[in-house]
Parts: sequence; C-alpha cells; structure tokens
Amino acid sequence: MSVVVTVATTGPIATKADNPNLPTTPAEIAEAVGHAYDLGASVAHVHLRDEHERPTADLGIAREVVQRIEDRCPILIQLSTGVGLTVPFEERAALVDLAPAMATLNPCSMTFGTGEFLNPPAGVRDLARRMLDLGVKPELEIYDTGHIDECLRLRDEGLLPELLQFSIVLGVRGGAAATAENLITMVKRLPEDCVWQIIAIGRSNLELTAIGLALGGNARAGMEDTLYLGKGRPAPGNDPLVARTVQLVRDLDREVATVDQTRDLLALAR
Repeated sequence: MSVVVTVATTGPIATKADNPNLPTTPAEIAEAVGHAYDLGASVAHVHLRDEHERPTADLGIAREVVQRIEDRCPILIQLSTGVGLTVPFEERAALVDLAPAMATLNPCSMTFGTGEFLNPPAGVRDLARRMLDLGVKPELEIYDTGHIDECLRLRDEGLLPELLQFSIVLGVRGGAAATAENLITMVKRLPEDCVWQIIAIGRSNLELTAIGLALGGNARAGMEDTLYLGKGRPAPGNDPLVARTVQLVRDLDREVATVDQTRDLLALAR
C-alpha cells in the first residue's frame, strides 16, 4: 500500500530564535509546503502564526495561508485546531468553518510541556459534529492510550466518519514517551479498520518514523516535530526532513502516495 507523507512545517511552540529556518509568515509557510509537495508530501499540516510569531487562530491569516498554498500546489490541507496552548478552544474550533480537506480533532485535555492543552468533552463533541456537517475529515491526535478509548466513544456516538484517521503523537511531555514499546502498544490498540501515522517529537523522530513505516503506518515530517537533522545539526529547513522521510519510504520498498491516492486512502471527499 502507498504511504501518505505529511509535512508539518511550523507547529505551535518553536520560534526563529530556536531555529532561524522555521517558517512563520504566510509566505514562508506556503513556500515550505510547496517545496515539500515537490519532494513527495501529499498533506500539509498547517499551524498559523501572527506577526509576532505567536500561535493564532485568526481567520484572516488562515485564509491567506490556505490561499497561498493553493496557489503554489494542489497538496491537501489539514488545518490544526490545536493552534497553541494560549488560544481559546472556541477560536481554535472556528477554523473548521474554512472547510479544509482535514483538520485535527484532539479528544482529550492534557498537560503539554509546562502548559495545559484544553479540549473540553462538550466542545470536542460540538467540533466533531461541525466537522461532520462540513465534510472535514478529522485527524485524531492521540498522545496516550486513553485517548484511543475516547476516540472510540466518539465513533460509537456517531460523531466520527467510518474510516478513522489517527496520529500517534509520542514524545510530548505530559503524553506517552517516544519509545518503540509505546508505539507498538498503541498500534495494537487501534481498531483494525483505520489508518494511522506516527508523529515522533524530538530526538527519536527518525527512529520512530522508520519503525512506524515498518509497522505499516503513514509518516509525518517537518520542523514542528524536530528542529534537528541529528545531534548538534540544526535543520536548514523542512526540505531535508521531508526528503529523508520520502527516502525511508522508498528504502522500505513502499510507494509514496500522490494527492489523488491520498484522497482514496484517507476516504476524503472530492
């Protein structure tokens, strides 16, 4: 089966002070996404920043970023409703009204680093209903095993589409550690009729991406997940991170999915 490669160019935490090559403006984000598409990515996971590099759910900035990406390439856009820890849930949820192909749905509140990532149960359910109404595919971001159970409750309540799409996020302080054992445990607990990808944060990014691919999952690459190519080697941008993930896919004798193939694999509306 073909592998869906997602690029996550920016994220909610790092700034140019951490790595000057991090794209934060609409033009920089769109250009980074376009390069990733040229390298083989078929999905763009999009976080937004304001003029001070702070996470934002501003709909004007979102429209500009989406338009710039669409002008550059036909990659599938997945807006993050996680946005940032300081942005109210209601503002984050409003991003789905732009009707992207996909958007994140975080099922649970949790400690996230030194902050709190708040996803109230009633709000999550309202957001899931809105995504169903708009035909926006939920990307279910799970940071621990209990998050899987909550997603299955949402499914049983009729709030999720039939083909569930999971992102297993490992390595965030407050969630499950980035270990092969945790990845295997979480994969075993997923329902059989689903698709999934590994999101490995920090120094274990390359290792767990390779393990996830070997287990049959999809992959994500980019500066949201790691700012480094290796120990003491800051990434000069998103391109080398995407390129090495695409090469991993090919080294495992698997095919990199095109945009059209990704639509089919993720059961996206056309």
